[in-house]
Amino acid sequence: MTDHDDVPPPIEDYAMIGDCRSAALVSRDGAIDWLCWPRFDSDALFARLLGTRDNGTWRIGPRDTGARITRRYRPGTMILETTFTTPGGTVRLTDFMPPGSVRPSVVRIIDGVDGSVEMALHVTVRFGYGDAVPWVTRLHEEHGLRAVVGPDMVVLRGPVPLEGEAMSSVAHFTVAAGERLAFVLTHGPSHRPMPEPLDAAAALSATDAYWTEWSGRMRYEHRYQDAVSRSLLTLKALTYAPTGGIVAAPTSSLPEQLGGPRNWDYRFCWLRDATLTLVALLHAGYTEEAAAWRAWLQRSVAGSPAQVQIMYGIGGERRLTEWEASWLPGYQGARPVRIGNAAHGQLQLDVYGEVMDALYQARSAGLPVNGEDVALQAALLDHLAEIWDQPDEGIWEVRGGRRHFTFSKVMAWVAFDRAVRSAEEMGLDLPLDRMRALRDRVHADVCAHGYSPARGAFTQSYGEPGLDASLLLLPIVGFLPHDDPRVRGTVAAIERELVEDGFVLRYRTEEGKDGLPPGEGVFLACSFWLADNMVLQGRIDEARALFERLLSLRNDVGLLSEEYDPKARRLVGNFPQAFSHLALLHTAFHLAEQGPLGLRD
Repeated sequence: MTDHDDVPPPIEDYAMIGDCRSAALVSRDGAIDWLCWPRFDSDALFARLLGTRDNGTWRIGPRDTGARITRRYRPGTMILETTFTTPGGTVRLTDFMPPGSVRPSVVRIIDGVDGSVEMALHVTVRFGYGDAVPWVTRLHEEHGLRAVVGPDMVVLRGPVPLEGEAMSSVAHFTVAAGERLAFVLTHGPSHRPMPEPLDAAAALSATDAYWTEWSGRMRYEHRYQDAVSRSLLTLKALTYAPTGGIVAAPTSSLPEQLGGPRNWDYRFCWLRDATLTLVALLHAGYTEEAAAWRAWLQRSVAGSPAQVQIMYGIGGERRLTEWEASWLPGYQGARPVRIGNAAHGQLQLDVYGEVMDALYQARSAGLPVNGEDVALQAALLDHLAEIWDQPDEGIWEVRGGRRHFTFSKVMAWVAFDRAVRSAEEMGLDLPLDRMRALRDRVHADVCAHGYSPARGAFTQSYGEPGLDASLLLLPIVGFLPHDDPRVRGTVAAIERELVEDGFVLRYRTEEGKDGLPPGEGVFLACSFWLADNMVLQGRIDEARALFERLLSLRNDVGLLSEEYDPKARRLVGNFPQAFSHLALLHTAFHLAEQGPLGLRD
């Protein structure tokens, strides 16, 4: 390990492994720099991603830091293979987390491919987001260690002895062609006996079978099949299997602006993702996962309609208190590091539309309807009828005060529209005449106040000139047809004013009044939405060119973050980002003429 190891590498240098309960980020050089156990939203025990190696890391790789590195996922799986080639030989490192294990584990297998390679292992365990130094006990007979802090315990077992060095554990060993060495790190409650040893070879076989069976059920045959498969696998790996919830990303506080304060915790489930997730899974043939996601959604929003939140914990938790981990310097100096998310207390009217459309899309796809489902929908609609004309914080969760955001009103229209369709097409017992009247009233309000004749476009909020890329969704949700002059004018204005280097900004942060300093990357989901509009307008070649440029931003193993910095040519924001991969799926299906994903009927 050298001094540069204190600085985490570019975000795009990471890959994700996961077991549908948590996930780890693995860098190109073989370092696990982020892992929260036993859940996505648990405290991290490896947090170098947001600090230094002293905040927790586990690297296995050649002692020769100049090794040539290539990596890939095994086809159809979340099993990562990293190949190191040195002058003396080649080794392959296989990393995975076995789904369904009694105790969550990370398995790292080293295979000698040819020649011999001198290897180094360095592990620093720090519980509590890199803050708590554990009590470490050496397991001499098993060549491992047991680390404990409070309720948490991890046990590392391997075939080589470990030595203590500066509050860490290290090992040096040689791997020759044909040799296989396996290391297993397992989590458990500290008040229970140590977890039993895991058979690494059997776990690898079972993990491979799990993922290949799942990916083998995918319904999609098109030129973008690899990208679609990787995006679906990423969404599956972001699923918390016990409840069906899907986190927006497995990370916290990766900056949307390099070195800046736009750093948020994304290890929660946003209602906004509900429709895109549900319909993407249904279109790809994953009805079981779609049903589990809908069930999570229904449980989470159950209760008083006035208390519906924009996001919940992976188990449906409502209290997501935000605080700052002051001891962490942040990803490459981007502070503060935030844990929890205060936006859970915001009013964002668009989530009602997303929930109503998710329920409508689920029924349209044949998922069964139940009485509680309809009663919940009726209660939410009654509440929305009372509040739809209020200002809110909007889709981008601004912290600069509430406004009458145009997209929020559009999605209120979606809520009432899907209620009308559910009553008309499916016979649901909803107040049809009232919903029609509300739908018409909201539509007229948006057209009167959200559209600027002077600009020839819909604007971000009522009475203000700024643009907003969320308005690219107007034809997708069915608010107006794609060939309506107001929609065409909005798309053209966004292309003129919000496009940088061919990609789309959410809005101009200097105009957005979002309560934060200006500056962030282009927003990848918005760029996919522009491609969708190009398809709707018959600009197929342009849409395909933009889509393929967006695909080129994925890292070497096919993952996307939330945003992209075109000046630094870096992925920025939390990673990998479900919303970006959902938008990718939307456009891929749209281009394949299998029906657009998302909110459009």
